Amino acid sequence: MSDVFPDRSMEHRDKIAWMIETEGWAIEPVPARLDMTPPQPPYAYTIGIEDSFGFPEIVVFGLKPVAARGLIGLVVDVLRQEVEMPVGELFTGLLDHDLRAVLLPIDLDRYGGLFASAAGWYGEVGFRVVQFVWPDRNGWLPWESGFDRQVLGAQPVIGAGSA
Repeated sequence: MSDVFPDRSMEHRDKIAWMIETEGWAIEPVPARLDMTPPQPPYAYTIGIEDSFGFPEIVVFGLKPVAARGLIGLVVDVLRQEVEMPVGELFTGLLDHDLRAVLLPIDLDRYGGLFASAAGWYGEVGFRVVQFVWPDRNGWLPWESGFDRQVLGAQPVIGAGSA
């Protein structure tokens, strides 16, 4: 019986290259780190959006990779239509029920260590990253008093301009 997934032994960089070649971007899931204080939730970030669309790479905290990919895919769909996505400003229209979200720029001098695969991919060229900050089920954002405190630890806000 032949293996229907012959790329199982692909090098990590080759997998990233294949995703970028086929989709224009790749996603890099990072598991939670429970050995840290406070624990670091899982997150996923992109590689290739900067090159393909001239827009910063995107990171999403606290969601399973498939959900993070879905949110990022919504942004990519807008970018493919050559519509400008606001950075640092609340926006509606991307998520169901006109829920608000925001893309916040990240200081890579401070948080660059979170994006090792992107750093390896871009090398000396450099790249930018924005955090996709998602609302809780009631539409509140993490810095708002109504935000569901049970999910607060899942989405640390590391992007600038969250207040």
